[in-house]
Amino acid sequence: MRKIYNKILQISGNVITVKASAVSYEELAEITSQRGKSLAQVIKIDNDLVSLQVFAGSRGISVNDEVRFLGRPMEVTFSDDMMGRIFDGAGNPRDKGPLLTENLIPVAGPSVNPSKRIIPHRMIRTNIPMIDVFNSLVVSQKLPIFSISGEPYNELLARVALQAEVDMIILGGIGLKFDEYLRFKNRLEEGGALSRTIFFMNTASDPIVESLMVPDLALAVAEQFALKGKEVLVLLTDMTNFADALKEIAITMEQVPSNRGYPGDLYTQLAARYEKAVDFEGAGSITVLAVTTMPGDDVTHPVPDNTGYITEGQFYLHNGYIDPFGSLSRLKQNVNSEHRSRKDHRAIMDGMIQLYAQYIETEEKRSMGFRMSAWDKKLLKYGGLFRAKMMDLSVNIPLEQALDLGWEILAECFTAEETRMRSELVKEFWPNKSQKK
Repeated sequence: MRKIYNKILQISGNVITVKASAVSYEELAEITSQRGKSLAQVIKIDNDLVSLQVFAGSRGISVNDEVRFLGRPMEVTFSDDMMGRIFDGAGNPRDKGPLLTENLIPVAGPSVNPSKRIIPHRMIRTNIPMIDVFNSLVVSQKLPIFSISGEPYNELLARVALQAEVDMIILGGIGLKFDEYLRFKNRLEEGGALSRTIFFMNTASDPIVESLMVPDLALAVAEQFALKGKEVLVLLTDMTNFADALKEIAITMEQVPSNRGYPGDLYTQLAARYEKAVDFEGAGSITVLAVTTMPGDDVTHPVPDNTGYITEGQFYLHNGYIDPFGSLSRLKQNVNSEHRSRKDHRAIMDGMIQLYAQYIETEEKRSMGFRMSAWDKKLLKYGGLFRAKMMDLSVNIPLEQALDLGWEILAECFTAEETRMRSELVKEFWPNKSQKK
């Protein structure tokens, strides 16, 4: 029987402090007040002083209310009945469906032992050329999408959710606007992907502590499905909102701030979530793709800066495109070789980006009024085609078709010799109609 305490020493924001013993970190407590029962979670223990974050906020709670510790951490249900369902940041149904209370599992557990992990070697096809061809997404990879507000990062996540070749999607929304939440739901429902998707959605009007819970809930459920053999893709948006929630609670707790007011354990908090990405030996996998917005487009901001130390590259969303220069998948070399995709994959990837870099330089020359040479005009034509047919996020084609399209764009703008492609690849893949010319 857990002890019950009837004396709250302090109420600061949504954090309450009580004097208690035999309590563990992240343990849940139930607060009984005039408004009913509320859940809270232990976020700090200082000898016998215990601080708890109240999920629904502290409004209506008084110092004489009852606090009963439950002796367990936060739990979430796990079953196939979750498919197609929408839950809030506390794991409760948001879709007016039945409450699921069976097969409860703890959240925020440790990451998987490295000895149980498989070296990443399989591609997740998304049918988005700027990902599949140029920065392949790899099973068990953890990748952020660096972006600024206003870029279509949620639209990109929705497209990945619809098109990714995985068994299931778990989508975690952190501090979303309500219309963004509805847009996700409607887009996946219209695309027929709702039945293989589980939502954990926290909106900007919901309690801030739920912003912290969403990644843990999503990843805990993902881990259980992966152990059952499922290939799971976890999509999170926006991890900057998660970090801001950490910051707000740290300020409430009067912790000594670190860089730009964020708590000193920001790196640890982010790593604890991203390191859940894993490919289990003899089972399934978890791949994490998470939006990280950059205030002021500043990549040195603490959230993207710390994220870059943890993850294996990034997709950089800029001006409505996945920028080929700011983006990087450090594991792409594991999957774009001759034996794992197609033998011309790396040649197309390298050759087209090199020519696109020359196009950028030519575009700058043209903007400054320089005279365009014949080669410059070829580059300008190539850059326009590359943007329209490869970089546009609406393009939806398989990898092999994207590689063929790359050869077609090259052949439309250059001779085979100008591309500096290897002769054996030109002989096999160069479009026939261009060879005749």
